Amino acid sequence: MSTTESKQPTPAAAIDFLMLLQQLKLTKRTGWVRRNVQGPESIADHMYRMSMMALIATDSSVDVTRCIKMALVHDVAEAIVGDITPHCGVSDDDKHGLELAAVEKIKAMLGADTAAGSEVESLWLEYEAASSPEALLVKDFDKLEMILTATQYEQAQPGLVLEEFFKSTQGRFKTETGKAWAEELVARRIRSREEAARAAEGGKEAGPDGAKEDEEPGAKKPKTEAAFAC
Repeated sequence: MSTTESKQPTPAAAIDFLMLLQQLKLTKRTGWVRRNVQGPESIADHMYRMSMMALIATDSSVDVTRCIKMALVHDVAEAIVGDITPHCGVSDDDKHGLELAAVEKIKAMLGADTAAGSEVESLWLEYEAASSPEALLVKDFDKLEMILTATQYEQAQPGLVLEEFFKSTQGRFKTETGKAWAEELVARRIRSREEAARAAEGGKEAGPDGAKEDEEPGAKKPKTEAAFAC
C-alpha cells in the first residue's frame, strides 16, 4: 500500500471539507428555481437520491460501490462554483474549467497526498469523461433523477408542466438500467396525465352546485348511511 493510499486528511482538513459541503445542502438547483418550482430541491438532495439509485441497481456489470461514490462526488464542485446550467451563459468548456479548478481546490483542501483527495479527483474526472461503465450508469442516474423530480413537482403543483426536462433526456440514456427505469417513469407520467385529463372532463359535466347538468337542482337524492370523518 502506497503512502498516498494510506494517508488520511488531518482533522482540520476533514472538518474544513465537511463544512464546505453545507453549500450543497443550501444551494437550490437552478433549473427548478428558474421554473418557479415551490420548495425546489438542493444539490445535496439530488446527489442523495442518485446514490440510492446506485445502491439498488442490479446491473452486475458495474462496481456498485464505485457508482455510489461517484454519485456522491459528481456535483461536489458545485459547493464552490454553484449549479451552472446552459441558461447561465457559460460555455461547456468554461464550465468544465471552473469545476475542474474547484475539484483541484477540494483535493488540496483534503490534502493532495491523501487517499481521499485523490479519490475525489479521480471519481470526478471519470464521471466527466464518461470513461467507464460506472460513469455511464451514474450519468444515466443524473438524468433519471432529474425527470423523477420533475414528475413529482408536476404532481405536487397543479398546472406546472416541466416538459422541457423530459425532452432534454429523450434518447440520451446509455445503459439498459437507465433506459428501463426511464421508460417506467415516463409511462407512469403519461398515465397520470391521462387520468387527470379524464377527471377534469368529468368535472365539467357537473353544474355549479356539484350536480350533473341534466339533474334537476331541487331533485331529492336517496338517503345514504352517514360516513364518519377522521
